[in-house]
Amino acid sequence: MELTASPLAADPSEPALVRRQQATLFTAEQPLTLECGLTLGPITVDFQTYGELNSRRDNAVFICHALTGDSHVAGRRNADDRKPGWWDGFVGPGKGIDTDRFFVICANVLGGCQGTTGPNSLNPATGRPYGPEFPFITVADIVRVHQTLVDSLGIDRLLAAVGGSLGGMQVLEWAARHPERVASAILLASGSRLSAQGIAFNTVGRRAILTDPSFNGGNYYGQAETPRFGLALARMIAHITYLSEQAIEQKFGRRLQHRDQLCYSLTEDTEFQIESYLSYQGKRFVERFDANSYLRLTRAMDYFDMERDHGPMPASLAATAARFLVVSYTTDWLFPTEQSRAIVRSLVQAGRHVTFTELSSPHGHDAFLIESELPMLARLVSPFLDRTWRDLPRA
Repeated sequence: MELTASPLAADPSEPALVRRQQATLFTAEQPLTLECGLTLGPITVDFQTYGELNSRRDNAVFICHALTGDSHVAGRRNADDRKPGWWDGFVGPGKGIDTDRFFVICANVLGGCQGTTGPNSLNPATGRPYGPEFPFITVADIVRVHQTLVDSLGIDRLLAAVGGSLGGMQVLEWAARHPERVASAILLASGSRLSAQGIAFNTVGRRAILTDPSFNGGNYYGQAETPRFGLALARMIAHITYLSEQAIEQKFGRRLQHRDQLCYSLTEDTEFQIESYLSYQGKRFVERFDANSYLRLTRAMDYFDMERDHGPMPASLAATAARFLVVSYTTDWLFPTEQSRAIVRSLVQAGRHVTFTELSSPHGHDAFLIESELPMLARLVSPFLDRTWRDLPRA
C-alpha cells in the first residue's frame, strides 16, 4: 500500500489540527471486482486517524460516515476551517469515543467526492474525470475498500465499527461479511434496508439532478454551469426526511422570514423561515458535494438489503461474535424504531450479545449528529466500548 499525507497550512503546535491521509489500494493489474461485475483500480482512499494504535493493534475503532459525510470526523484540518469535523463533539480526548484510549479511523466512502475515488476523480485510462462512466457501487463495495484499508494499517480486528444511517448499514455489512473482523458493532438511527418511502424520496432527489439542464448526462466537469439547482433541490428534499415534524414546528413554525405580511407571490420561495432554511441547506450542499456521487450513493443505500444479500438476519449474523449496541430515536421516521427492533430480534434469535436503547429526541433522523444529543449518546457508547475492551481475549 502506498501512503501519502497532505501537508497542513497551519501552525503545527495547534492541538486541534488533524492530518489528512491518503492510501492507494488495488491496482490496474489487480483491481477491485465490484458487486456489479465491473472492476476498478487503482483506488485512492481519503482517511483521517485520531489517537494511537497500541502495540497489540486491538484498540482501533472504525467510524462509518453517513450519506453526505466524509473522513473529517473531528478536529480541524487547518486554521482556516470554518468549523471542526462533523462529530467533533463525540470523538476526541475524553469524549464518547475517547481518542486518549482508542485509535479512531474514518475514511471517505468509495464513490464519494472528498478524496476517495469517485465520479469526480481522474480516470487513469482517459485522463478525464470518470463522470457517468464511474461504475455502480454497493454498500458491500464500500466496506470491501475500507476492510482493505484496515488490512493495510496492520489491523486484524476492529474493536468496534460505528455508524449512523448509511454508516449503520456499513456496520451491518462488516458484521455479516467479515464477522471475524469486528469485536463490536454500534448502529445508530439505521436499519437493515431502506423503506419504500425512503427510496421514494431518494428517487425524487435523483430525478431533480437528472433533469437539471446542466447535468449533461453527467459530463459537467469543466463546464461553466454544473447541475447545482438539481443538486440543491435533491438536498432540500432529503433534508426534510432528516428532521421531524416536532423539530420543524419548534424551530420554524409558520413564521415569516423578513416580512410582517404575506407578499402573495408565486415566485417568492423564501417567504417562510422553513423555506429559507431549506434553501440555505441546498446552497451550502452544492459547495461541497458532487451530483454524480449523490446519484450513486443514494442508489447504494436503496439497494442495501441484509436479507436479500445475506439471507435471514438471524442466520447471517450468527457467525459473528461481535457485541452489538443498537440505538434508535423516537422521532426518526426515515429509520423508525421498529427497524432497529427487527435487528435486535434477529440478534437475540442468533444468540448474540445485544444492547438496545430508544432515545427520546425531537430532532428526528439527524439526532445522532446534533450537539445537544451527544452527551446522552456518549453515556451509552463509552461504557459499551469500555466493556468490549475489557472483555477482549488477550494472550
